[in-house]
Amino acid sequence: MSIPRDHIQLKMQVPAELSEKRLDQAVADLLPEHSRARIQGWIKNEQLRVNGKACKPREKVRMGDSIDIDAIVSGEARWEAQQIELDILYEDEHLIVLNKPAGLVVHPAAGHASGTLVNALLNHAPELDHIPRAGVVHRLDKDTSGVMVVARSLVAHTYLVNQLQARTMGREYAAVVVGAMTGGGVVDAPIGRHPHQRKKMAVVPGGKPAITHYRLIRRYSGHTHVRCKLESGRTHQIRVHMASIRHPVVGDPVYAGRLRVPAGATEKLRATLGGFSRQALHARILTLLHPETGAEVSWEAPLPQDFVELVNALDESEAAKGTL
Repeated sequence: MSIPRDHIQLKMQVPAELSEKRLDQAVADLLPEHSRARIQGWIKNEQLRVNGKACKPREKVRMGDSIDIDAIVSGEARWEAQQIELDILYEDEHLIVLNKPAGLVVHPAAGHASGTLVNALLNHAPELDHIPRAGVVHRLDKDTSGVMVVARSLVAHTYLVNQLQARTMGREYAAVVVGAMTGGGVVDAPIGRHPHQRKKMAVVPGGKPAITHYRLIRRYSGHTHVRCKLESGRTHQIRVHMASIRHPVVGDPVYAGRLRVPAGATEKLRATLGGFSRQALHARILTLLHPETGAEVSWEAPLPQDFVELVNALDESEAAKGTL
C-alpha cells in the first residue's frame, strides 16, 4: 500500500539535553522544519503521543521518552513562487539536490519576504507547497554556498529528517580560517544563544551538543584551508566552533573580528582578503541514503569563483615568499 504524500510517520527519543522541557518545545527543537503551531495541533489531535499516551503541549518530557507522530501534514503559509535560477545538481521524484550560491537566503522571513531559495523552489516544483518548509530539511546560512538537498515528497522528508537525527547524513565543508593551524582535530563543544548578544550563537554550558571534525588541506603563513565534517547541525556550527579555537572563518562578519593580514602578504592577497565580504565557507559534499532505494548517494558542489580566487591569492602570496 502506498503512503499518501501528506502523511508523516516518525518515531523519536528525547535526548538528555531536552529533558524537562515542555513537549511542544522539545519536539520543535527536534523538528525545526515544522512550525510550533503545527506541532501543537498534532499534540491536541492526539496524532503525537509520548510513550503511547496522549499528552498536552505543556507537559514535561524526560530523557528516553518515546515520541510517535502519525499525522497528516497540510501546506505551510502561502509563500510566493518566483522565477529565480537554480543550479540543480540532481533531481528525481523524491529529491532535489542543488548548489546554493552565497547571498541567497533560504526561507522567506522578516526582511526577506521574497527572492529566497524557497520562492525559487516553489516555482520549479509547485508540489513543495505541501511539504514542511517547502522540503528544506537542512539550511545553509545566507552567505554560505554549496550543496543542499530538498525533499520533494513527504516520504523523502521523513526519511531525510530521520537521517539527520541519526547523524547518518554526511556533510563536508571547505573553509579558509585565520591562523596557521598545526594539525587537524575535533571540536566537541555545546552551542546555544550568546548570553548577551541574542543574534549570535556561542559555545555555552547547557547548549545543544555539537561536534565538528576538521582536517588540513593546506597551511599558509597566516591562514589554513581546512575540510570540516559535521556530526551535528547547529546554527552557525562551523563558524562558532572555529572561532572558539581562535581560528575564525575568513570574512565572517559575526565571529571573525577585525581583518587580519599576514606579514609579507602580496598586494593581491591584501586586496582579496579586504574584499572578501562573506564567510569563506562552502558546503562541498553531501552524502545520504536515498529514500527510495536505500543506496548511499553523494554529490559535490565545486568551489565557487570567489573561494577559488581567495585560495589562489594565498597560494601566490606563499610562492612569492618561497614558502609554498
